[in-house]
Amino acid sequence: MKKVTGIGGIFFKTSDPAKIKDWYHKNLGLTVDAYGSPFEFRNANNPEEINYLQWSPFKDDTKYFEPSKKEFMINYRVADLEALVQELKKEGVTICDEIQSFDYGKFVHIMDPDGNKIELWEPVDQVFTDSLQGKTTK
Repeated sequence: MKKVTGIGGIFFKTSDPAKIKDWYHKNLGLTVDAYGSPFEFRNANNPEEINYLQWSPFKDDTKYFEPSKKEFMINYRVADLEALVQELKKEGVTICDEIQSFDYGKFVHIMDPDGNKIELWEPVDQVFTDSLQGKTTK
């Protein structure tokens, strides 16, 4: 079974998310929105398909990364989240929550042995293609 298919997001803590988004926009050219910067790329196995990665700064007092004490969280794209979660449970991996479904995909959080919280995402990229209309970092 194919597990991780790519990176879906890079999330990190900062004292001032708006300031840091402005800095990255001004100095590195990132297209920014309320959530950070959506990066657009082509699927290596299906070049006609557009995929997305979300770069997002979070306020340093966010609870979203808990129970991890780290200042970052990585989101990994996966092909079949439900099957992967069953496999991870069999392997004794800590599953932090239940799978949540949204129009843009399914999510669950796990912990690695170093205490890093990891977000797993089975994406529905077409939702982003339709809503972002090219307003992405390419």
